[in-house]
Amino acid sequence: MGTAADLAALIRDRGPAVVLTGAGMSTESGVPDFRSSSGLWAEVDPFEVASIDAFRRDPLRVWRWYGPRIAGLLAAEPNAGHVALAALERSGHVRGVVTQNIDLLHTRAGSVDVTEVHGSIARFTCLACGGEEALAPVLAQLELREAPVCAACGSILKPGVVMFGELLPPDAMLRAELLCREAPLLLVVGSSLQVWPVAGLPNETLSAGGAMAIVNLDETPYDAHAAIIVRDGSGPTLAAVAGALA
Repeated sequence: MGTAADLAALIRDRGPAVVLTGAGMSTESGVPDFRSSSGLWAEVDPFEVASIDAFRRDPLRVWRWYGPRIAGLLAAEPNAGHVALAALERSGHVRGVVTQNIDLLHTRAGSVDVTEVHGSIARFTCLACGGEEALAPVLAQLELREAPVCAACGSILKPGVVMFGELLPPDAMLRAELLCREAPLLLVVGSSLQVWPVAGLPNETLSAGGAMAIVNLDETPYDAHAAIIVRDGSGPTLAAVAGALA
């Protein structure tokens, strides 16, 4: 096990780091995770509200769940960890962030190079005509109706997040694989590294001779390969790292 000081020394020695973040990064902002005993999937069947088949079958039902969820995500604020990563990017210690999170908290905190491998709530797509819509017009529609519709054809828009039964966006995954392959150091924050294909990204770094560090409260399948493991929250850990490297 290591400390924030150890992690700062590793980044100074082996950086710049590419950062891979998961749900644990956002829970400190009050965003519920998915798979824990108190997570979102403990309350609802994901294949009924978050799968592409469910959306095609009954998009209104999906939106009755997604509408309040989007509002909750937008009410969350970036935490100290998000702010620290943005500062580390500005100072050259972080090359970019690859995130499994859809909540825009990295961007709102000031990170610039953010690759969203599970999509995000920033955009919405029309499966009927291929049209796209941005967040602000969709929010305006949600004040008037349960589900937003495409301006071009009137079909119900799909949230721009990866649903069960969908492939991850290929451009984002290619970018993530390249970043991890070229990274002298991969820093995993708040991810259990259980969900594929993102769980395979550390192999890109390790196979190319790069180092790996983990900040996570729980064990991961890659712990034995990590140069440093910090078993603490991402907010205080990354804030301390950014302070040490300022």
